[in-house]
Amino acid sequence: MKAPNGTLALREIRQMQASTEQLIRKLPFQRLVREIANGHGVALRFKPDAFAAIQEASETYLIHLFEDIQIAALHAKRVTIMDRDLALALRLRGDNF
Repeated sequence: MKAPNGTLALREIRQMQASTEQLIRKLPFQRLVREIANGHGVALRFKPDAFAAIQEASETYLIHLFEDIQIAALHAKRVTIMDRDLALALRLRGDNF
């Protein structure tokens, strides 16, 4: 018998919520940070702890942003998040991206 729709997704969500490990892979994240930092014409050097701190802050920010996006979708009586939920969450937070 097949499990109800969404059961696997809910199980994965619970596992990720209980986990304390980073969700974004380390090396691709470091390449992205270097690309952004060096894109301003200045060659910057980073200590390994700096990457860990930037990654931790980035993941925390994204987690809270997606929580706000999910709340916006639920308020609109939807389950699926949409780009307008992102726009609303960013506007309410005062983020100018």
